[in-house]
Amino acid sequence: MEPLTFSNELLSRRPPRGIDVDTTLSHFAIITILVEPEIARRHLHARFELDLIEINGQEWALVSVVPFVDQDFRFTRIPWLKWRFGQTNYRMYATDTETGEHIAWFFGTSLNSWTVSVPRFLWKLPWHRARIEFDCVFDNSLQRYTTYRMQTTNSWADVEVDLTDTGEPPTELTGFDDLESGLVLLTHPRKGYFYRRDGHLGSYSIWHDRLQTTVGSVQSARFDLLTELGLVEPGEALHVHSVLMQYQTEFTIYLPPHRVESTMV
Repeated sequence: MEPLTFSNELLSRRPPRGIDVDTTLSHFAIITILVEPEIARRHLHARFELDLIEINGQEWALVSVVPFVDQDFRFTRIPWLKWRFGQTNYRMYATDTETGEHIAWFFGTSLNSWTVSVPRFLWKLPWHRARIEFDCVFDNSLQRYTTYRMQTTNSWADVEVDLTDTGEPPTELTGFDDLESGLVLLTHPRKGYFYRRDGHLGSYSIWHDRLQTTVGSVQSARFDLLTELGLVEPGEALHVHSVLMQYQTEFTIYLPPHRVESTMV
């Protein structure tokens, strides 16, 4: 993989308008799992190529579970209306062969809000209603979490996860030639693609500033969706690549998502 950098273009923000959304995310974590490429490719549209890393002579795909709380989800035109809910995204990393962009490929999203019906039915997004509970304590004096637990139930993707937080920024990411390349790939995909609920290819884009993450680790975790998709063998310990955590960050989501026409199937 070529070196990646936080370029001005990558960090530049297109002003939101129309029905674009601004939101403050808290308890943001990126829990990345190593997955065998041949298994991961089964879930990826032919337009994209997996981004792979090599560890001890073996290639791996990278799949992330990304839980967080939307503290004040609000549309740009009506910022006084706000919603708060838990959310978890499931994604892996790939390159768009038509544009050369590094993108996030989404398996789907769990959302703890009735508002999930809007993206699910209006835009055919693979989003699902769930009960999501966070038990998190962030120590401001230590600048780290002393407790981070999240549980998802009544969902297509039940979860139990318990993380620890060092409070220290990452100094390396295994399998990447340099730290910045790893951070760009894992924390800064600005465009996402997915299979819509009608089977067609869909996409939307986001913006956020460069994340200031700390290094965490998995105390215990169960991600039912990864097992159901065959990405993790039942009863097998997770091959955790990394855990990156951030107490709070601002996101912009550019809406609406759109259907993508592609010559590849």
